[in-house]
Amino acid sequence: MARVFVYGTLKKGQPNYKHMINTTKGIAKYQGRGRTVEKYPLVIAGKYNIPYMLNIPGTGHHIAGEIYTVDDQMLRFLDEFEGCPDMYQRTTMRIEVVEWEGKRGTAEVRPASSGVMECFVYNTSTYQPEWVQLPYHDNYDSSGTHGLSYVLRENRD
Repeated sequence: MARVFVYGTLKKGQPNYKHMINTTKGIAKYQGRGRTVEKYPLVIAGKYNIPYMLNIPGTGHHIAGEIYTVDDQMLRFLDEFEGCPDMYQRTTMRIEVVEWEGKRGTAEVRPASSGVMECFVYNTSTYQPEWVQLPYHDNYDSSGTHGLSYVLRENRD
């Protein structure tokens, strides 16, 4: 099992969460909430209002999200879903655990006593230069006050 930190449309209550609970795509177990140890810019960009965490450490905010353990099948699905490695790149980041719901498990799954763990995160180094000028968010919500609702793939032209 691998740990994955999601910060965008795959979180609970967001447009693509359905994929996280679709067992035909693999297994994803919600473990808790966290935030990036380092600051990153989280922007909403493109004509489909897609959230992107730009791989510019030290700029932006500590990004809030959810921590999951996923099996190999789900990890392969997420790589494909996120357009890895072209649109997003799967990298390892340090995530501070804010709230842990994970059941008693192996030390591999539990957070360290420091409350920080390494997780895979889908961020991007392949962004448009003008995205750096967009507003930075710390917690993505497709229905947020930003007014930039995510456009589902099935509704795109």
